[in-house]
Amino acid sequence: MKIVVLHNEVAEDACLDEADALVQRDVVSQALRCMGHEVSTLPFSLAFTETMRTLEEVRPDCVFNLVETVLGRGSLIHMAPAMLDCLEIPYTGACTDGIYLTSNKVVAKRLLRASGLQTPPWLTAGKVKMELDAGFRECIVKSVWEHASIGLDEGSIVPAVDRERLFNVMSERRQVLGGECFAEAYVDGREFNVSLLAGEDGPQVLPPAEILFHEFPPQKPRVVGYRAKWEPESFDYSHTPRCFELHGKDRLVSDLLADQAKRCWFLFDLRGYARIDFRVDTAGTPWIIDVNANPCLSPDAGFFAASREAGIGFEEIIARILSDMNTFW
Repeated sequence: MKIVVLHNEVAEDACLDEADALVQRDVVSQALRCMGHEVSTLPFSLAFTETMRTLEEVRPDCVFNLVETVLGRGSLIHMAPAMLDCLEIPYTGACTDGIYLTSNKVVAKRLLRASGLQTPPWLTAGKVKMELDAGFRECIVKSVWEHASIGLDEGSIVPAVDRERLFNVMSERRQVLGGECFAEAYVDGREFNVSLLAGEDGPQVLPPAEILFHEFPPQKPRVVGYRAKWEPESFDYSHTPRCFELHGKDRLVSDLLADQAKRCWFLFDLRGYARIDFRVDTAGTPWIIDVNANPCLSPDAGFFAASREAGIGFEEIIARILSDMNTFW
């Protein structure tokens, strides 16, 4: 097939999380070429006319959509699949609706709650009241749109009872969080990532990964923040290893996580691949904290680690993503 790998437009001085788009572009392109496909790459920007003209000239059989931000903004991510819908070019990953509904974390949480799936209660700047369930004493301030743990650190945790401070933190952090933000009840517990990959009989749930908070001081919040993901020299990065070894009672937790992850797949009409992030409280209750359509495909990312744990090589990942693409006939 003739395939265009569509990816973020990355500036020369881009930070690590943005530059990772080029790593994904290169490894996916290499895998596609090894599989015998004719591959070209194309950065996606708001120059719609130029991008559409290029795609019409190339006339690819499909587009491998790796776009995560547009102009560095996650709130514009759905524009890439929307353009491909307009051109009726088959493409990989979630459809436009799935991308939009999962990239807006507040909208995603509303849909999760309406579907009976557990997600921590939350507070937005326009909603001055929030009833917290018993046991939730703190909130974590997050970006509504940006993923990759943008702006997350210890300062994101605020006592839930101190509403004035909470709103001040939300206001102060708008810029570092990329704009609109919200406060989510902080689940003080364990963190898990559950990846899913398209299969012949529906999504295959890959081995769940627990993120360990190794040697974290008692006063340090157990949060997978920006440093833990993107700054190799930091304490957070070196002390949050990924672990696939679940034993005993953890098997029951694993089954709950797998069931809820699959329900998320069908709720948001996900395709190809996805990753669902959970916190599990001390009672063993899973809480969905993020739904990631089209998660990162870099070799050091969680999705590839889970696939490797399941014995699935990178070329097979790409082949299975291609087999579940969005088509128009």
